Amino acid sequence: MTSTINAKTLRASLPRVVARVRKGARYTVLYRSRPAFLIVPLDAAGTPSGPAVGDTLYRAEAVGTSTDGRASTDHDAVLYGR
Repeated sequence: MTSTINAKTLRASLPRVVARVRKGARYTVLYRSRPAFLIVPLDAAGTPSGPAVGDTLYRAEAVGTSTDGRASTDHDAVLYGR
């Protein structure tokens, strides 16, 4: 489960947050009322998350070459808005 915490509260309660994260808690940190970053346990840091994870093309193997002259980063920008 991911909890939400603002940056000011995070600064004021960092030792408590660290203790909870070590036990598996996750936090979404808000900065100026907008999500800024996630705090996750180290063992979960390599686990992908986010909207692209559910996409079948996410980390898919290459199936050929582009005939339109665009690089893979160009295609990613079209598909994912990156």
